[in-house]
Amino acid sequence: MNVLFLLTDNQRADLLGCAGNPVIQTPNLDAMAAQGTRFTNAFATTPICAASRASYLTGCYERRHQFTFLTPPLRREFTAASYPEILKARGHRTGLIGKFGIASNGITPMVEGGEETLRRMFDHFDNYEHWTEDGYEIPQSDGSTRHLTDVTGDKVIAYIKNHARPQGQPFCLSVSFNAPHAQDHDPRHYIWPESESDLYVDDVIPEPVNSDPAFFETLPSFIRQSESRNRWHTRYDTTKNYQRNLKGLYRMVSGIDRNVGRIRDALIAHGLADNTTIIFASDHGMYYGERGLSDCWQLNEESIRIPLIVYDPRQPTGQVREEVALNIDIAPTILDLCGFPIPPTCQGVSLRPLLEGTESDWRSAFFCEHLFDRSDIPKSEGARTTGWKYIRYFEQTPIYEELYDLTNDPYESHNLAPEMAFAEKLDEMRLLCDDLNNRAA
Repeated sequence: MNVLFLLTDNQRADLLGCAGNPVIQTPNLDAMAAQGTRFTNAFATTPICAASRASYLTGCYERRHQFTFLTPPLRREFTAASYPEILKARGHRTGLIGKFGIASNGITPMVEGGEETLRRMFDHFDNYEHWTEDGYEIPQSDGSTRHLTDVTGDKVIAYIKNHARPQGQPFCLSVSFNAPHAQDHDPRHYIWPESESDLYVDDVIPEPVNSDPAFFETLPSFIRQSESRNRWHTRYDTTKNYQRNLKGLYRMVSGIDRNVGRIRDALIAHGLADNTTIIFASDHGMYYGERGLSDCWQLNEESIRIPLIVYDPRQPTGQVREEVALNIDIAPTILDLCGFPIPPTCQGVSLRPLLEGTESDWRSAFFCEHLFDRSDIPKSEGARTTGWKYIRYFEQTPIYEELYDLTNDPYESHNLAPEMAFAEKLDEMRLLCDDLNNRAA
């Protein structure tokens, strides 16, 4: 099988029509979900770009691979066990187009061994980060500009046409759209393709949950004074700003969706649709004004929930799976679907049994964490089960804890940690977090 892994940036799980969003238009991804499998409980184990992307590559928790922004390079022991390097060594042609996301200053690869390691991982490496000088507006030779999402789509289609199956060689192409990440330091924030400009003009995006100022005042001071609040002020501090920026965000997602349609058409045109598995996901979620915050970094549902769709032409169609799927499951799934063994370093599990529609014992809890060392973005770790969430900000004095009953409080509006009635459950979740932490290391 060929594999096409499509990864977006900062796209929360609910930014899909098939996920129940009443406004956003994503017809191509909705169609792919109808033809494949959509996971309704998919999560990133760490809600920050660099660490999550390293987890996608390696199938390991951040606590094990120890890579995020400002850390030493991703170590060779992990890149050697990454899905692209394994596939390349076993005969696949491997490629990456778009945002690698494991970089220093957006350009220099932060992998141990540098360019030699990249050559071991990828036959074709076309890295482009959205925060470089051109941002989303890419100059063309005729003096015009073309949106980066469309440029990425063009490059994928060219790869399919020119490089996909030289001499019958199967391929694994990883495609990382920079969208819908906001353009940092640009007052427009969300810059969309011109072809999506007419979308959502007359729509009203529903207000975010838990966005009342009174709710924000209940949050601890280290969150109220964090970078998440600073960025909220630039994007969502008024109804006008919120509507303008959310519509821009939605247009960027619709631009991705249009290019997914173009890419799938190219697979059909070149006779590859029937033996190409497509995986669609995002690196992590994001606050879009919820809790009076912006961006990611905390372990609330908005930040860690991600979209996940897998289309495998060999598997049943129209499945909706409620089992917990994680970003660390993607690497072992890709290897398993291609018929190769999963390395012992991998902490994720293959989703193949769920894709095949078979019943399977499955995880009932997972560990999540955020370890980026920055004073205005607090570190945290937690445990999530099918019904409960526990979070602790372990560098605060005293440690600050949160406990949520997700069955009755899916938006995490009521922190039960201080309430004596839930002391036993709090102790239970503390112990679970300790155990999961130890196993993740």
